[in-house]
Amino acid sequence: MKIGFLGAGFMSRALATLARQNGHEVMLSNSRDPRTLISTAAATGCALGTAQEAATFGEVVVAAVPFSSIHALPAAALDGKIVIDTCNYYPQRDGQIEALDTRATTTSQLLAAALPGAKVVKAFSAILAKDLETHGKPAGTPKRRALPLAADDEPAKRVVSALVDQFGFDPVDAGALADSWRLERAKPVYCIALDRAGLLEGLAAAQREVELPHGSWRH
Repeated sequence: MKIGFLGAGFMSRALATLARQNGHEVMLSNSRDPRTLISTAAATGCALGTAQEAATFGEVVVAAVPFSSIHALPAAALDGKIVIDTCNYYPQRDGQIEALDTRATTTSQLLAAALPGAKVVKAFSAILAKDLETHGKPAGTPKRRALPLAADDEPAKRVVSALVDQFGFDPVDAGALADSWRLERAKPVYCIALDRAGLLEGLAAAQREVELPHGSWRH
């Protein structure tokens, strides 16, 4: 499979490495000149391109950018594509967004609105990049770490679920994009290592108005 990456930070590098290890073709991009990624490409074996080129290249495209940058993504090039949404809202970085502060919508629903032709799947958003690199285990491993995902398009969700499993984690269906607040920043499953049973319990325990203390997920 061809996987394009919009953004080349720690999350993209971790996922790109896993993708390459599992036989996928990968193209990285950033908001600057692709030549700034030459050392990253050499380390990961990935191709380089502009955001437009990465979006066109990928059968699946990973959006791994600051949430405030989602409206700069190449929307037309993503029409019909599966877009994996790894983005999280941090007000101190992204600025206050009223629709999120009032819980009127979710981060993934806002991304889907910005990319109306894409099939958005919220995934790999509730794990630290360093844990992606070290926590993956073969299928069937007892207490294997589980990761949640949410989407409105069921075939797209199945494709991304297969990638989650291939990359070393048990995929857990957390519902539609409207339900994806349960795996957003500061919820009980956010960046906490849990097996399938623990993740399901954490998703069920999440409360829309309640957030964990800032930074409690860093370990």
